[in-house]
Amino acid sequence: MTEGQDFTAAEDPFALFQVWLKEAEKSEPSDPEAMAVATVDSAGMPDVRTVLLKGADERGFVFYTNSESAKGEELAANPKAALLFHWKSLGRQIRIRGAVEPATAAEADAYFATRHPQSRIGAWASQQSRPLENRAALEAAVATYAAKFDGNDVPRPDHWRGYRVCPSQIEFWQNGDYRLHDRIVFRRDTLDASWTKTRLNP
Repeated sequence: MTEGQDFTAAEDPFALFQVWLKEAEKSEPSDPEAMAVATVDSAGMPDVRTVLLKGADERGFVFYTNSESAKGEELAANPKAALLFHWKSLGRQIRIRGAVEPATAAEADAYFATRHPQSRIGAWASQQSRPLENRAALEAAVATYAAKFDGNDVPRPDHWRGYRVCPSQIEFWQNGDYRLHDRIVFRRDTLDASWTKTRLNP
């Protein structure tokens, strides 16, 4: 699948995703890799937030977060998620659903090492999703860890991990005039099964 072709003719959803992502990188004003991640909490209530995609290939879609955060705990209890990319500049969105598996420690280490040193310190200082007395308490924690690692490499904390969404369904949506959009969805029953493709009504 190459730029300019009719996307509904595509047979490989991963290849089509890469084409659309590259086009979004040219047209989207900020964070073309931003995606909404939906999980379910212990009460069965849906929960959604925006994170950044940090890896995508035929194994799945990877993001990183604090495993002790709300989404980390929800994924530990129910390792399934839905993703949504929306690129307003292109009038496109992609919906993805699937099981979630942990990225390897080596993958997490490699990506963590690319982060700005202050962001690495922040990963140690922030007890993500948990109550915070005030901003000063967070700044004090940052200062504590900055002093601890002063002049040294900041290692990845064990609670900062990667998650890979292994898709069983990927839907591509293109805006159309008068709400007559184009939609195709790829589905598979297992991760080693072939994809089936269906065109959907708007």
